[in-house]
Amino acid sequence: MSREARWQTLLELLVERGRLDVEPAAEALGVSAATIRRDFDQLADRQLLVRTRGGAVQHGVSYELPLRYRTSRQAAEKRRISEAVAELVTPGEVVGLTGGTTTTEVARALTTRPDLATGTAGAPALTVVTNALNIAAELAIRPQFKIVVTGGVARPQSYELTGPLAGGVLGQISLDTAVLGVDGFDPSEGFSTRHEDEAAVNRLLCERARRVVVAADSTKLGTRAFARICAPSGVDTLITDHGLPEDARAALEEAGVEVRRV
Repeated sequence: MSREARWQTLLELLVERGRLDVEPAAEALGVSAATIRRDFDQLADRQLLVRTRGGAVQHGVSYELPLRYRTSRQAAEKRRISEAVAELVTPGEVVGLTGGTTTTEVARALTTRPDLATGTAGAPALTVVTNALNIAAELAIRPQFKIVVTGGVARPQSYELTGPLAGGVLGQISLDTAVLGVDGFDPSEGFSTRHEDEAAVNRLLCERARRVVVAADSTKLGTRAFARICAPSGVDTLITDHGLPEDARAALEEAGVEVRRV
């Protein structure tokens, strides 16, 4: 296992458990205790955890993994979800993408569609509006896509631009489809994310779009993140995986959300 893979696994375990001791972590990863101690020390140097005697704990109360350490979670499900979302997009549309691991996969899925390989009559194959720096960087090299970046203040955890500058741009444009990544959803509480500034940008994307699509794997069900984005009625379609229980699907559809499990 590479160092990057070990770090990713350790951070995911830390999110699940809140605390990790050296010996159990070494056993879980199949490496020596000395290796885990070095990993803990290096992750602490990067302020991704807090070192304790014999182990490590989460870094702060509002612990949030940077995007690059969350990419392997539910990877197969996210690929299926992203491909299904990409298929909803019509050539020539203006598409809004928030930040996140699943929306990043949606952006990549859009680049593989043959009918989006070129523009028509001088018009772009797609216009993509995003507040995510990593998505903009990946798509900017595609000449058939017109990329609009919102501006704003960058959050290092998610690479998303937030604040009044982002809102100023979004307030002046119209979207055909907004694709949201979320940290939690619930049939009664709606859709939410961890950071209030991200939620504010997401809400504005929803308001400016004719259609709102949420791309989220089923592990987000029942999670109430800190900042609410919108009620279930604010979303047209949820694309998720088959791990979503039937009763949750029925409750979401009763609330007006079309649910597709892939």
